[in-house]
Amino acid sequence: MPKVPDPPPTLREVTPAVMAEVRTLIDAAHYGSLGTLDPADGYPNISRVNLLIGPDGGPLTFISALAAHTVALRADPRCGLLIGEVGKGDPVAYPRLALKCHAEWLPTADALRSAWLTAHPKAQLYIDLPDFSFVALRPVSATYIDGFGRAYALSAEHFAP
Repeated sequence: MPKVPDPPPTLREVTPAVMAEVRTLIDAAHYGSLGTLDPADGYPNISRVNLLIGPDGGPLTFISALAAHTVALRADPRCGLLIGEVGKGDPVAYPRLALKCHAEWLPTADALRSAWLTAHPKAQLYIDLPDFSFVALRPVSATYIDGFGRAYALSAEHFAP
């Protein structure tokens, strides 16, 4: 009986060109879907959040203490972030990046505030409310999907500045 060949690997090699695609996707992200773990029952919650690329090149958000995702992140800083735009046709045919992250609260700095307002001018309505905080979403690992059969596993080292 002939030997059955091993199936092809499902994950491709991460090359500098792939990381350039990932960087472009991150840099273009103005919002994403944030997944957190509900401290009351442990189930995931998903919400849409605005994003900004921080000084270190990683994503950050600006969230209210009243939001369920803030309560969840304070209880457990592990979270997920999905970014990627879709257009016409099959939405799963478009590139996307699913990040596993660790949330880290940042002090509000004038430069960060200014950058946020430039990216999200409607935030002028709430930028100075005392319950809002900047939160960096530090990648721990990620999966980058760039169409059918193009999947990549990324580690924290891939996101190091």
